[in-house]
Amino acid sequence: MSMHPARLVRRPLAAAMLLALAVPGAAMAQSDREKELEARVAELERQVQALLTTQQQQAAQPAAPAVPAGKQPVQATTITPNANPGTTFSYTGFIKMDAMVTETSDGRIADGSSGRLFYVPSTIPVGGAGAGGGDPYTDFHAQFSRFGLGVDHVTANGDKFKGYVEADFFGGGSNALAGNETATNTYAVTLRHAYVSWNNWLAGQTWSNFMDVAALPDAVDFVGPTDGTVFVRQAQVRYTKGPWSVSLENPQTTVNPYLSAAARFNSGDNVLPDLTARWLTKGDWGHFTVAGLVRQFKWLDETETGAALSVSGKFNLGASDDIRWAVNGGSGIGRYLAFGIGSDVVVDANGALHAQDGYGGFVAWRHVFSPKVRTNLMYAASHFDNDTSLTGYGATERTQSFHANLIYSPFPKLDVGAEISYGQRSLEDDREGDLKRLHTSIKYSF
Repeated sequence: MSMHPARLVRRPLAAAMLLALAVPGAAMAQSDREKELEARVAELERQVQALLTTQQQQAAQPAAPAVPAGKQPVQATTITPNANPGTTFSYTGFIKMDAMVTETSDGRIADGSSGRLFYVPSTIPVGGAGAGGGDPYTDFHAQFSRFGLGVDHVTANGDKFKGYVEADFFGGGSNALAGNETATNTYAVTLRHAYVSWNNWLAGQTWSNFMDVAALPDAVDFVGPTDGTVFVRQAQVRYTKGPWSVSLENPQTTVNPYLSAAARFNSGDNVLPDLTARWLTKGDWGHFTVAGLVRQFKWLDETETGAALSVSGKFNLGASDDIRWAVNGGSGIGRYLAFGIGSDVVVDANGALHAQDGYGGFVAWRHVFSPKVRTNLMYAASHFDNDTSLTGYGATERTQSFHANLIYSPFPKLDVGAEISYGQRSLEDDREGDLKRLHTSIKYSF
């Protein structure tokens, strides 16, 4: 039979007291020994009480999950040792292989260029008589596979912090030998997003506040209706409050030299950041948003200003259909539209800058046949009002494209898709080139 620890330590004291009563003469002799014994008993009682308190605290805590015999936990300690206590970590991304057959009317798109990997309207070749083309060519790649690392933390006061870094492999070869298609097909890691947010504030590189990511169609291609899409990622400082958001973003000016559209270059002379503002409303019906952009253009000592507007959204049509759309336009919208299909400014004979007017848009219909099968139809276009006395007749005047796809998901997070595309680019001198493409992909998200 077990006995309470406190009872065990009290027995020596009781024995000493009995001895003193039985032998009076021994009382004085035992006095010093009793005091010493009492001190020991007091110390033992203190230790026992501390032990009992520890046992009670351990019993109040939830039991750790049992580890099966012979197995060790995957992670015994936190994987974010330098983070605030309570920080959560996430790892996301997807693996995607693209395979496509392309036919262009006026010569091939240069091997290794972005237009060989996805639809980029500015890369469609346009030539005169005898330009060649017409023979199809095939490309396989996995460069758009990506991964993202995120950390989230909420303080005791309710302040929300988030850090996120995302990368893919659309960065070309890491060196001249490793990054070609002869043997290794090695490609460098490319930064997509890198930002931190604190409550309503965001600082770092991510989608421009002028871009409506939620309106992008469900495409097999990297973008799909690129011609009319605002598509920019860049460093910025953004503030969001309710339906409103404003940002100061990295400035960059694309310049078309006088009478030389093919010699376009970027100017790094900007002083003022690009300013954007957005208003958003959303509900079960979808979303609707309006965004504005104000820019300063600068090259050497010359400056110019421009402004643009974007209206876009998504409308849900029942449980199986939706319409996604965007209309974008303005003075100096160049590098924000269709991967910079047009220049921001053109230089006149005296070196002065003139903002280029351009506009574009897209519309896409999505239909879900079943949880495993869906389809998308898309049309996109862009147009630029070039002053041919400044740009010459080799500048792109307009582009347009049609896309139709079918995506099959045999298992959750696994998509097998096929998309047919037709794109056309027209110059100011009425020359045109077109692109036909069958694009297939296999994508597994995690």
